[in-house]
Amino acid sequence: MKITDVYITMFSIEIPPNAKYPGPADIVRRDPREAGLITIETDEGVDGYSFGGGADGGALLTQIKPALIGQNPLDIGRLWYDMERRRKYLRGITLGTIGAVDIALWDIAGKVTNQPVHRLLGTCRDSIPAYASSANLPTPEEYAEEALDYKSKGWTAYKIHPHVNPREDIEICRAVRKAVGDDMVLMLDVWFYQYEDALRVGRAIEELGYFWYEDPVAEDDLYALIKLKEKLDIPILATERTPGGLWGLPPFILMKATDMLRGDVGKGGITGLMKIAHLAEAFRMNCEVHAANTANLHVIMAINNCDYLEVLLPGQYRQHGLLNDIEVDSQGLVYAPTGPGLGYEIDWELIKKNTTRVLK
Repeated sequence: MKITDVYITMFSIEIPPNAKYPGPADIVRRDPREAGLITIETDEGVDGYSFGGGADGGALLTQIKPALIGQNPLDIGRLWYDMERRRKYLRGITLGTIGAVDIALWDIAGKVTNQPVHRLLGTCRDSIPAYASSANLPTPEEYAEEALDYKSKGWTAYKIHPHVNPREDIEICRAVRKAVGDDMVLMLDVWFYQYEDALRVGRAIEELGYFWYEDPVAEDDLYALIKLKEKLDIPILATERTPGGLWGLPPFILMKATDMLRGDVGKGGITGLMKIAHLAEAFRMNCEVHAANTANLHVIMAINNCDYLEVLLPGQYRQHGLLNDIEVDSQGLVYAPTGPGLGYEIDWELIKKNTTRVLK
């Protein structure tokens, strides 16, 4: 089996108007209005797909595609290390680019063997609890109402993306805890405070029994993270945005700057995320995986050191291009995919209708 072509189909998407996330009022986060579907074709008619790669499609097509053509797509480990080597020496290749290619390669491997990807990785479980991960809401009452709504649907955990204003954020955290009671797991994800404010908020949510404190200070401020971890009992979750993927994480472990690692297939694909999860496991740490997508879900089913699957709100925020997206049941659980490869059905009609360009 050989790779014969690699290309990206760009298509327009709609982002819900209330999908606003934390940050200073004068800095607007602009979500992409296009998504990219990456296709890897083979000479045996088994193709692999992944979403992403639009922003750095140039590097994928000019620097990685030529090295993939003619290669066996099942040599995933060798191809991953080759892409990583090129990233180090050729400016322009990102971990996201490598991740998008790697995911499509795993999709091919699962289809060839007629197995879901998590089976090839080594399945550890068949379900995972989900947590509802809030957008930025105007008032404490609206956060409380949303948390209660998801609790009524059987979800067992809720994470707050607050206003990044310490006083307001403590009010939000108190309102949500008061509304849902003590039997719902709550987390806070800040993106980030100065050290002094992070300490004040951390002490407040410790008293409220929050489960973890995510990105309380800038991730490049190891000094502040270390001080914060020494003074707080609540577990710190960092490294979501740390550059370098796997190789950027050892300092956080060795300098005791975080209690858990954060991982995502966007940092080197399924192969890269498995390596991050195993690094965390070697230090008896959790690797909490960022954002619900099918590739992340396969990894979660194949590791034993992740407690939850993050589902970003509103529900349709990241759901585009698929006919059968991730679903949460009445007990707040998400189940392992059962179809071959990544196990989802692509909405070809939608993509064809909304295609803006094809990059080859």
